[in-house]
Amino acid sequence: MSNAIIKTGFSFPKQKSFYKGKVRDVYNIDDKFLVMIVSDRISAFDVVLPKGIPNKGQVLNQIASKFLNATVDICPNWKIATPDPMVTIGHFCEPFAVEMVIRGYLTGSSWRTYKKGAREICGIPVPNGMREHERFPDPIITPTTKAAKGHDEDISKEEIIEQGLVSEEDYALLEKYTAELFRRGSEIAADKGLILVDTKYEFGKKDGKIFLIDEIHTPDSSRYFYKDGYEERFAKGEPQKQLSKEFVREWLMDNGFQGQEGQKVPEMTDEFINSVSERYIELYEKITGERFKKSETGDILKRVENNVMAFLDANL
Repeated sequence: MSNAIIKTGFSFPKQKSFYKGKVRDVYNIDDKFLVMIVSDRISAFDVVLPKGIPNKGQVLNQIASKFLNATVDICPNWKIATPDPMVTIGHFCEPFAVEMVIRGYLTGSSWRTYKKGAREICGIPVPNGMREHERFPDPIITPTTKAAKGHDEDISKEEIIEQGLVSEEDYALLEKYTAELFRRGSEIAADKGLILVDTKYEFGKKDGKIFLIDEIHTPDSSRYFYKDGYEERFAKGEPQKQLSKEFVREWLMDNGFQGQEGQKVPEMTDEFINSVSERYIELYEKITGERFKKSETGDILKRVENNVMAFLDANL
C-alpha cells in the first residue's frame, strides 16, 4: 500500500497558505490560484481513516474534472487546469460557509434520521410512510454547515440567511445552481445505467461572482445506485446495489465505529483496502464510460510537484 499518498508538504512560489482538508491538500498561490492535490486519504463520519486507498485521489480528481467540464454551461466553476492526474488548479475563491446537499431519495443519513421519527430535514417536510431508498416526489435541498473541524451540522435555509452565512439573494442562486447541477448529473448517470441518489456542492465567490468549487459528482461527494434492478430491490425491501462511499460507512458501523468519542477505527487490512480501491475504479469506469488508466507509480510526489511547477512557471 506504499503507493497511497496520504500527505504532501510542498513549498510553491508565492505560496500564501496551506489548508489540509479531510482528503484534499490546498495551496493558495498569491490569492490568484488554488492548487488542489487530491490525496489518497479516505474519511467517513468526518474522521480521516488511518490508511490511504491507492488510486483514490486520481479517481476523484479525474471524475470531478470531467463533471466540471460537463456543467460549465450551468454555472461558472473554479477549474483552470488539471496538470497532473491528482491535481486541479483553479481560481482562488472565498468559499461560502455552507455545503449544498441535494437528495433525490430517502437513504443514508436522511433515512437514519427519518427512522428515528424525524419528519423534517433541514426545515423541509418529509411525508409519513416512506421507506428506505424511496424516491422523493421532488429532490430536496438539505444544506449543512461547513465545519473546519468535527462534524458538519444540518441547517435550514432560514437559519443560513438569519445567521448571515449567505445573503438571501446569493442563496436563491445557490439553490438554482444546485437543482440544475443535480438534474444534469442525474441525466449523465442515467445514460450510464446509474441513479444519482444524492450529492453535495460547494460554492465560493470571486469578484462578486458565484463559482462552483471543489469536487462534484464523485463517490466521496455523491451516492449512486445501479438503475438496473432498483425497482425490484425496492419492492422487496432489499439493499440497493450502489457505488458510493456508503459501503465504507457500513463496514465501519458493522465493526462498531460511527465516529463517536471513545470508538476505535477497526483494522484496515490489505484485502479491505484493495476492495475499496477497486470500488472507486469501478465507479470511475461506470460513470465515465472509459477505462481507468492508473498513473505511473514510482515517485508520485515528485511527479506532482514537477507538474504543478510547470503550470506555475508558465502562469505566474
